[in-house]
Amino acid sequence: MSKDYFTPAEFAERQRRVREVMRRKNLDLLLVISPIHINYLTGAAAKAYQVFQCLFFTLEDKPPTLLLRMSDVAEMMDHSLAGEVRGWGGRRYEDPIDAFAGVMAEKGWLRARIGLEMPAYYLSVHNYLKMRDVLREATVQDETALVENLKLVKSPAELAYVRKAAAVADAGLVAIEKTLALGATEREVAAEAHRAMMAAGGDSPPSPMNFVSGERTCYAHGMPSDRALRAGDFMHIEFGGQYRRYCSTVARHYAMGEPSARARQLHDVTHRASQACIAMMKAGVRAEDVHKTAVGVIREAGLERYNLHTTGYGIAPGFPPSWGESINLFDKSESILEAGMVLSIEPPVFIREEGLGARLIDCVIVHEDRAEVLSGYPADLVIVA
Repeated sequence: MSKDYFTPAEFAERQRRVREVMRRKNLDLLLVISPIHINYLTGAAAKAYQVFQCLFFTLEDKPPTLLLRMSDVAEMMDHSLAGEVRGWGGRRYEDPIDAFAGVMAEKGWLRARIGLEMPAYYLSVHNYLKMRDVLREATVQDETALVENLKLVKSPAELAYVRKAAAVADAGLVAIEKTLALGATEREVAAEAHRAMMAAGGDSPPSPMNFVSGERTCYAHGMPSDRALRAGDFMHIEFGGQYRRYCSTVARHYAMGEPSARARQLHDVTHRASQACIAMMKAGVRAEDVHKTAVGVIREAGLERYNLHTTGYGIAPGFPPSWGESINLFDKSESILEAGMVLSIEPPVFIREEGLGARLIDCVIVHEDRAEVLSGYPADLVIVA
C-alpha cells in the first residue's frame, strides 16, 4: 500500500532533505498539515484531509508522530511510516485541537521553534486560530512551502507514476471518442471516461472533470451536465488521470460533425500557443517567459482579452480538491524550470459573448534540453461523424 509505493531509501532521503532545511532555518519541529506532504514523507493517504490532521516532524531521525481522526488510525498504522499514530474523536466528541495540544504538551514542544504549514485547502480558519492559541509560547514561522519546494522536482520513481497516470488519462480520452454521439449527454460520456480510467488501474481523480459543449464552451470549469450533444457542437473536455496519487492532466477538443469557422480558429490558436510553449521548455527557462510566449501567439490572433486563465502550473500528487503545485506559468512568476518538474500547459481562450471557448491541455516533464509530452493522444481537433 502507500508506504510501499516507494523504497525505504527514497522515503529516508525525502525526510533527510526536510531535516536539512529545518536545521538551516533553526527549527525544532515542523507541523505538516497538507495531506500531500504527509503522504510524501510517510506514505499516509487517509481521507482524514477532510478534517484536522497533523504530522509532527522533528529533527530526530526517527519515525514521526501522526494525529488524525480515530476512524483512520488503523489504516495509517498499517500503511504509513508514522512511528506513532494518535486518534481524536470516534467514540465521543473531541475537539481535534485539544488532542493536538495534548500531543504538544506531552512531547514538550510548546516552547519549541516551530515551522507551521498553513495550506489554503486543508486547514480551517477556526482550527488555525485555536492552534495559534496553543502555540502562543512557541516561536512560530510560516513554512507552508518548505516541503513543497523540495518536491517540485520529481524522482525517477515518481515520474514513472506520472507516466502511468498519463496512460490512465489517455484511456479516458479513447473512451470519450468512442462514446460521443448525437443525443448523448455530457454526463453519459463522462461516465464512460471515468469507468475506463478506473479499469485502466487509475485512482479516483482529485479534481472534477470539466466537460463543456456547444454554448457552454465559454466556461472554463463547467462540470458534465445533462446537455445533449447536437450536430455542429464544439467541445473541450479536461480531466486528470491519477495513479498512486500522482496525476497527469489533459484536455482535448472534439466536434460533432463540422464545427464553425470560429471554433476551428480557436482550436488552431490554442494549439499553436500550446506547441510554442512546449517547444521552448527546458531546464533553466523562466516560467514567466513560457507564459509570455503563449500570450504572444494569442495576441497575434487578436484574442488576448479572452486569455482568462494561467498558461499552466505544477502538477502534484493529488488530494481533493486539487492536484496543483505553487509553481505557475504566469506573469511575475519568479520560478525557473528544473529537470524533473511536471507542469500542465493550457493557454486558453474563453469568449462569453460568443458562447465559445477553447483549451487544450498537455502535461509535460521538464528535461535538461526539452519537454516530454506525456499524453500519446493527438492534440488535433477530433471530428466525430
